Amino acid sequence: MKINHKNIATTSEDSQLWSRLKAGDEKAFSILFERYYEHLVRYGNSFSNYSEKIQDCVQDVFTDIWIYKESLSDTTNVKAYLLSSVRKRFSRLQERDRVFNKVTSTDVTNFSFEFSIEHQLISDEITATKVFQLNKLINLLPSRQKEALYLRYNQGLNVEQIADMLEVNYQSANNLLHRALLNLRKDWSGSIPLLTLLSLSVL
Repeated sequence: MKINHKNIATTSEDSQLWSRLKAGDEKAFSILFERYYEHLVRYGNSFSNYSEKIQDCVQDVFTDIWIYKESLSDTTNVKAYLLSSVRKRFSRLQERDRVFNKVTSTDVTNFSFEFSIEHQLISDEITATKVFQLNKLINLLPSRQKEALYLRYNQGLNVEQIADMLEVNYQSANNLLHRALLNLRKDWSGSIPLLTLLSLSVL
């Protein structure tokens, strides 16, 4: 996969904003909120149809970050930290609902999404058709494989960060990605390489 210099620059800028936030800089907090709020809501919506609950969850994450800013640890990737925080908070909400509503299932990773590629990149009919095919194949995958693909190719996280988010070891996260790509390649056809199309979706 080619190096995305834009993502590297954003990660570096995020780290600086994070340091300023920890020191009580409201402007730095606002910039990070505006930069990632919609991304986090979309990620949360992949787990649930209750959009208002997801929005509340994301807002609670940011509220806690500001309240406990002085005790925040340093992070090498702010986006990964925020995604992980939303995932963990939503999992706790689901567990709480399971207890109070006596729901038997504890599966909070019923993940569903569609890769989103910039409009100008799918203006030709062939590419648009391949994006449709890709989304159809992805949503046939098991939830964990889908989420691993999303985090790798839509959010640009590395395998170590994905492992941390999914609370598995490095090899297990790597295996999830490997199996997902094998499953996709098995049914993939056309002149556009699969990894090329996946890479276009990195935000």
